[in-house]
Amino acid sequence: MGTALVYHEDMTAAQLLWDDPECEIECPERLTTALERLQQHGLEQRCLRLVAREASEAELGLVHSPEYVALLRETQALGTRELQALSKQYDAVYLHPSTFHCARLAAGAALQLVDAVLTGAVRNGLALVRPPGHHSQRTTANGFCVFNNVAVAAKHAQQKHGLHRILIVDWDIHHGQGIQYIFEDDPSVLYFSWHRYEHGHFWPCLRESDADAVGRGRGLGFTVNLPWNQVGMGNADYVAAFLHVLLPLAFEGQMLATPECFSHLTQLLQVLAGGRVCAVLEGGYHLESLSQSVCMMVRALLGDPALPLSGPMEPHSSALESLQCVRAAQAPHWVSLQQQGQPDLGAAPVLSSSTRCPEGRPSPLPPGEPEFKAVVTQAAAALSSLLDQLRLHPTPPVRVAVALTAPVTGLALPPGVLCEEGSLLQEEMQAWARPHEALAQDEALIALGKVLYLLDRILDGQVSSGTAATPVPAAAATLDVAVRYGLSHGAQRLLCVAVGKLDRPPDLTDDGRNLWLNIGGEEATAPSMFHVSVPLPVTTGGFLSCVLALVLPLAYSFQPDLVLVALGPGHGLRDPQAALLAALLRGPAGGRVFALVDEESTPQLATVLARVLNGEAPPSLGPFSMAAPEDTQALMYLRGRLEPRWKMLQVAGEAAGPGSG
Repeated sequence: MGTALVYHEDMTAAQLLWDDPECEIECPERLTTALERLQQHGLEQRCLRLVAREASEAELGLVHSPEYVALLRETQALGTRELQALSKQYDAVYLHPSTFHCARLAAGAALQLVDAVLTGAVRNGLALVRPPGHHSQRTTANGFCVFNNVAVAAKHAQQKHGLHRILIVDWDIHHGQGIQYIFEDDPSVLYFSWHRYEHGHFWPCLRESDADAVGRGRGLGFTVNLPWNQVGMGNADYVAAFLHVLLPLAFEGQMLATPECFSHLTQLLQVLAGGRVCAVLEGGYHLESLSQSVCMMVRALLGDPALPLSGPMEPHSSALESLQCVRAAQAPHWVSLQQQGQPDLGAAPVLSSSTRCPEGRPSPLPPGEPEFKAVVTQAAAALSSLLDQLRLHPTPPVRVAVALTAPVTGLALPPGVLCEEGSLLQEEMQAWARPHEALAQDEALIALGKVLYLLDRILDGQVSSGTAATPVPAAAATLDVAVRYGLSHGAQRLLCVAVGKLDRPPDLTDDGRNLWLNIGGEEATAPSMFHVSVPLPVTTGGFLSCVLALVLPLAYSFQPDLVLVALGPGHGLRDPQAALLAALLRGPAGGRVFALVDEESTPQLATVLARVLNGEAPPSLGPFSMAAPEDTQALMYLRGRLEPRWKMLQVAGEAAGPGSG
């Protein structure tokens, strides 16, 4: 299975026929520029191209009224003056004789993508469409949107394919109120939106775009709004929103982000629902930034490693206030948020229910010419950073390699995964092994040579990630050598996640270049900011909390250029848990993950690790279960201890006091 790209050139036909500065940004070049950039990067050629079909009027009727559909059908015969008069009846909308055809193709593309993914024809995909849809409502167009493409696709997935749980993630800069209205009382659809809000002063200026709008009736808790109340939110803010709000809720229910950030967010989503991700283009009006962001998303859908995130990974105080508010609003409906403690709302800003837009009709564009120029300047800087990243981190020729000391019965590696046969030179290998008695045996020495050879290939950019087996008695010594070897051969910041009985060597230099996290220690302790130990949680919920609330925030804060994941003796992880851990750790280090497993692990574990490092989704963890109280207490203690140094652990503003949230 691969990645679908759904498109139809007819969607470029609709265009503005009169002067309207507000609407001119929704132009055909939004699609053509994105498609050209996909072709230039060789990404379109790697996808399965599907030609979009028109949605039928019956399919549109899953969401929209027959009268509204009929009104749009009649626009095909209207002249320019009549189209302009009708357009003025809506907020930020223009109509064209081709609008009805284009909008049916946009909705049909989303339907076609859903069908392809849910029938197993492809693993995931992107529908490249216009006009967008998330502002459109049952009987009205709004904000350039005609038919609600994503809502129609979700209803279709429920009715045709029998889906009972659907997650819609809306990361457009504007709130998708149309989707919210359609599903706000439906507990089978979890709608998550982050959007620029500015306490109600940014379009669409709705009270129901705030954090306390959580759904109605049976749908309470299934609408999640994360409003950004100031401009300039960056990579750290968006990743924090995923780690501390979206992913905990998604697992329980089973503005100025750089282009590469969208690759990380897409990659994080792919650990859900068996990787069945249907991406549909909505907004985005800076053509170059939009096209590069589309490329980054398609790279992630294809399984390519995400580029390392640029800039400091420290959320803005305003973002933390928003996170605090949304967690408080959602906590009554979600166990995973209740267990992490209710935030202290006394420190959060009071969002008045009487907040209204300034006088006059708001614009979907950032208001004011100076501000728009600033946004363009910031987008250009982000693109320059992206090009630098692409030069500094070219895609390795081999995505995943596996090093084994002997043939393994039952090992089923995915296509394209390399079985590495090489080994480090004998003299160098013996020099690294000499301090460890456990590495004196031939079997352990051979395994070490293969580990260091593959580690070399990762560090010199020939291989993106890998996995290797080590004899059980030599597991700790092999990991110790691998850490020291990595730090002396090019790794500037190395994150070691050691699971099981793998204690940090006492003589390992604590110089800030190595962060050692042991999962499976006797107690929760942090001897230093670079040495953390936590007991292995006993439940699914506890494990998820450990990964999302501790491991990943530490990893994104530290910004490693290499991650070592070691599953040592008695590590206690089930194969799906180990796979999820490895899959999620691909992001922070730009895909450079090396997993060490002991030789007594099952062939299935080696297979599943190779698959997730190759970009496939990890298997399901099974039913959600609450974290044990002692596991929650351990996490809360460590977060309070480590937050001053590792800012991605924060879920509340500083004024809330230590330990809150």
